[in-house]
Amino acid sequence: MSSKKLLVKRSALAGSLLAMAVMSANAQAELTKRFIVKYPSAGEMRTMSAQGLNVMAAQQQMLRQDGVEYKRSMLLDDYHVISVSAANEEELAQRIQELSNSPAIVDIEEDAIMRAFSSPNDPLYDDQWHYFDQQGGINLPNAWERATGKGVTVAVLDTGYRPHEDLVDNLLPGYDMITDTFYSVDGDGRDSDARDPGDRMLKGECPTGPGEDPYPPFDFDSSWHGTHVAGTIAAVTNNGIGVAGVAYDAKIVPVRVLGKCGGRLSDIADGIVWASGGSVPGVPANPNPAQVINMSLGGNGDCDSIYQSAINFARAQGTTVVVAAGNERRNAAKSRPGNCDGVVNVAASNINGAKASYSNSGSVVDVTAPGGEWRIRNDPNGVLSTDNEGTNGPRADAYLTKPGTSMAAPHIAGVVAMMYEVKPDITPTEAENILKNRANTNPLTDNCTGCGSGIIDADKAVAEAAGGIVLPPKGGSSTVEVADYYRWWFWDYGQPTLSFTVTTPEGMKSLEVETSGASGNGSLTVANAQGEGCTGSISNAAGSCSVSNPSAGEWTVTITTGYRSDMSLTATWK
Repeated sequence: MSSKKLLVKRSALAGSLLAMAVMSANAQAELTKRFIVKYPSAGEMRTMSAQGLNVMAAQQQMLRQDGVEYKRSMLLDDYHVISVSAANEEELAQRIQELSNSPAIVDIEEDAIMRAFSSPNDPLYDDQWHYFDQQGGINLPNAWERATGKGVTVAVLDTGYRPHEDLVDNLLPGYDMITDTFYSVDGDGRDSDARDPGDRMLKGECPTGPGEDPYPPFDFDSSWHGTHVAGTIAAVTNNGIGVAGVAYDAKIVPVRVLGKCGGRLSDIADGIVWASGGSVPGVPANPNPAQVINMSLGGNGDCDSIYQSAINFARAQGTTVVVAAGNERRNAAKSRPGNCDGVVNVAASNINGAKASYSNSGSVVDVTAPGGEWRIRNDPNGVLSTDNEGTNGPRADAYLTKPGTSMAAPHIAGVVAMMYEVKPDITPTEAENILKNRANTNPLTDNCTGCGSGIIDADKAVAEAAGGIVLPPKGGSSTVEVADYYRWWFWDYGQPTLSFTVTTPEGMKSLEVETSGASGNGSLTVANAQGEGCTGSISNAAGSCSVSNPSAGEWTVTITTGYRSDMSLTATWK
């Protein structure tokens, strides 16, 4: 079966492929669909004419049909874009059939919508603005063209994990480092089960120091904090469910150091050492030492010597330690471990690219990443990730948004994992310097001066880690033939005008359009929607015009020429 006949059958049967309705001039709902049609070549037209077929008349008749609208010529020879509208699916299929049977058309196919492969197929990805939003996101889709964290291990020191269906395939064996059963909730001390049993707290039940207010001030449901953080770093991606992770080919080692009411410094310090490959008495060695540690946790006070010693050990192992700056809306220098030396301290921004209202800031902050904002539960302006429905113990898997520097830090941990993929021997100092380089970030829209280098641009950071090699923009060219048989389709007894479009990428130094051939006089215009462009004359088929430093995007090339023209047009961008 020919492609033309196959298309007709599909068009008649696959109503779901028809375009959304638009309003017609008489206010009736219409279906509209775009097609790419191929007209006969000059040689084919001569053969058809010799067989007695009036191809010119057929072409004119085709374009006069109800619902058929010519859109543009393409730079490939003989290819054009048209749209076909009809009152309903049956009428649209009939019109497509009539077009397919016309001698004016060699082939017809849908002008289908294509999408970049770097966009995951996870159905909730479109709600993860923090990855791709031009103002508030981290330019993650471009970074995925360079790396996805493959071969890199990230330890998440947090509340443990739930075996979420959108996370479990990226989990490695972890450890529960909590020694005190009051905090652990699971009824035992340290063991190899790092699952999160829940961390629900009742008002005033947590231990406090002399003179401190009761904590918590009201009941808190279980947070499933570690599962949310881990999902941001490495949720399984392109699996057709749920969300995407930043470094979705990385693996997570969950280290449970937080339980009900928080976690003890001694357990957290041991967790840092164990996660980075060190030896902790009474605990088996970590078979998967982490190149990156994420700690979305903290407390008041100066950096303790035990914290600093554990961090120094991890760095000596080649492990980069990423921490959250804190959510107290104060100077981040008052929050540990973000104020320790050698960590990557992360502030939070919102969907508008400004500092999040709760985020700590100050001179100890290194970089910023999206943490989102909440005004209502599951506010879409928060950070979307894997979660659980349980209010006390675990229940069904869920996907929820949360706000906080705790949500910002795993964005950076994921980016660092991608940096380790492209440069496995990168040092923690090198990683930190790349993140602190303002060339690899975007300024906050509120001009925050205590937000480090700015909002991370994942693509730029990973590019620098790969050796500072930013992929250069690619030049290109395209040629279209402007022969006299084109005129027959649009002959209006005047001077015909043809328009073509070309799309230039960013970073081009010039866009040059030239005509050449046997005959033709007229004019040439190149323009974009911003009013940039050039004009030139065509004499004996020779003409040209050029645009210096053309803006990225679509440009329209218009030729006004005589009826008997035989020339080619070439657009070159470089």
